[in-house]
Amino acid sequence: FIAITSAVCNSFKVEVLQAEHNFTASSGNTFNLALYTSSATLNKSTTAYSSSNEISNTSGSAYSAKGKALTSVTPTLSTDTACCDFADVSWTSASFTARGCLIYNDSHSTDASVCAIDFGGDKTATSGTFTIQFPAAAASKAIIRIA
Repeated sequence: FIAITSAVCNSFKVEVLQAEHNFTASSGNTFNLALYTSSATLNKSTTAYSSSNEISNTSGSAYSAKGKALTSVTPTLSTDTACCDFADVSWTSASFTARGCLIYNDSHSTDASVCAIDFGGDKTATSGTFTIQFPAAAASKAIIRIA
């Protein structure tokens, strides 16, 4: 059992240099966030979205396969670090448990992965709202940063 390890995916690092990802708000690619159970294996070696061990909604229709599209905030420079941010994303009327997530490029032909995030434990919503809050686009805390 490997589990989920927070990391920027190695394949993403190479694909950035091949100009395969555009985070520019409104004119860039579509990035999604998919939620996963504690049985998932996500880490720096994850190369693309997979439905294996993706969560399922146990009540209602709050969660759909492939997760939700993220609203990108145009990348910026903080000190000497390039930063990417997204608007917070929520699922309402949610009844599910997630251990982590994968941000991936839904516009890419392979649904190329960007980063895996471990929540540090199972997070559960029961007939409530499940929200992912992204940190500010700053050198010390942005969700995606290139220093």
